[in-house]
Amino acid sequence: MSLLTVQGLRIAFGGQEVVHGVDFRIEAGEKLALVGESGSGKTVTALSLLGLAQGAQCSGRAQFESAGLSLDLLQASPQALRNVRGQDIAMIFQEPMTALNPVLTVGEQIAEVLQLKTGLTARQAAQAAVGLLNDTGIQEPERRARAYPHQLSGGQRQRAMIAMALACRPKLLLADEPTTALDVTVRRQILDLLDGLQKKHGMAVLLITHDLNLVRQFADRVAVMENGYLVEQGEVAEVFATPAHPYTRRLLASKPVRHVAPVQDGAPTALRTRSLRVTYPVPRPGIRGWFSSGAFVAVDSATLEVAAGQTMGVVGESGSGKSTLALAALGLLRASGDIDVFGQRWGRGVRADLAIRKRMQVVFQDPFSSLSPRMTVEEIVGEGLRVHQPQLSASQRQAQVIAALAEVGLGEDQFAGLLQRYPHQFSGGQRQRIAIARALVVAPDILVLDEPTSALDVTMAQQILDLLQHLQRQRGLSYLLITHDVAVVQAMAHAVIVMKDGQVVESGPVEAVLGNPQHAYTRNLLAASE
Repeated sequence: MSLLTVQGLRIAFGGQEVVHGVDFRIEAGEKLALVGESGSGKTVTALSLLGLAQGAQCSGRAQFESAGLSLDLLQASPQALRNVRGQDIAMIFQEPMTALNPVLTVGEQIAEVLQLKTGLTARQAAQAAVGLLNDTGIQEPERRARAYPHQLSGGQRQRAMIAMALACRPKLLLADEPTTALDVTVRRQILDLLDGLQKKHGMAVLLITHDLNLVRQFADRVAVMENGYLVEQGEVAEVFATPAHPYTRRLLASKPVRHVAPVQDGAPTALRTRSLRVTYPVPRPGIRGWFSSGAFVAVDSATLEVAAGQTMGVVGESGSGKSTLALAALGLLRASGDIDVFGQRWGRGVRADLAIRKRMQVVFQDPFSSLSPRMTVEEIVGEGLRVHQPQLSASQRQAQVIAALAEVGLGEDQFAGLLQRYPHQFSGGQRQRIAIARALVVAPDILVLDEPTSALDVTMAQQILDLLQHLQRQRGLSYLLITHDVAVVQAMAHAVIVMKDGQVVESGPVEAVLGNPQHAYTRNLLAASE
């Protein structure tokens, strides 16, 4: 018997079927990748196996066979599913910031799983949690175990999620985009970690992903989903070499395309930093910590210059300081050194800072957590207008909101009642378009883009990149692009800086830095992205 056999799986919400008779199997110790665009049904398929697809009506069969346990997951009682979750089947969720509890340290959350599932004492579970964090490659695991989710980088949060999922050595791991938030070198480390654990413990992995390079490097077999149908499956090498279905061929052909307009001669400087330094207080060990705190240098002497209409890429591993640099440039973190936005400096007073903030907006990495779930689309996009243009009437504000949404490709003709919808009613790519519209509505000159496509599938990411390039040409926008994806930098940026441990180790035109890297760290980044 296969470890998991899924037959005729159908999933519906409110009578509307979204997954249509899916069949697949997973053998013990096998790695199966489930791929497809956003909205194809791959994540809800995985969630339904553990009874986590809220409000879903599921039919079909999902037979799980392991060590004397024989259970149809779709017919199992809630108690039986609770016993299976975490112990026999574990899951890594796509968005660790929303999946982790913000009021517990990551060590406490991992220890909680160990105590519930293995019966360890609190002390034993705490020690085991540190060991699990160490296994995932987190530096200073004892200190990170005492940290809360918001105190970790995106990659570190994802590692904590992986440590939690692997705590009980499950027979089957459902990994929903496990490397989405990770840079290319850490992604390789996590893949190697999962591969090693899978071989050591005979664990099977169902990998849900839109990253085809990840599938090529990791999986044994691949299953392709389109609009709720499983259209193709087989050995990875065979499917990638000779894809039979047109949809599979389209996915494999989707790569970022460069359509960047040159920067005009004599363009004014939009953003300039000089010797930028950002530090965070950290407790000192022992009795010294009673009287003073130490300092962790997140960004050290960073210097960059972005012209009007230019895109500056900032690349580096998770924890290298690139997102901290972006937050400091936005005036959201206290920093030493110089930060000028069209010649104006932060910190000259509330009114002066507000004028700068109108000219400099941000699009965050994770639109699901950066868009308020309690606000409608009209309220989200129009919020900036209330702050920066309070003189507008309600009808004028609504007209500008509609125009901004139309500019990013969202309209009432596509989504009935668009303005009154909430973020959870949209796909990941659509939520990112809403986030871009929120930034554009106040007519900024600079956009800070913090991993704008990392959570999106390949075709949706290409659409967002095309949209950003179009907006730059139309509006003359400057971009500060924070990313770990070298392909995105190659498609979008005019110039690039490479950061490591808070320092800029290499900078210059994108063709020179990525075409002929001088620093060993840059060469490692490029090698890991291939």
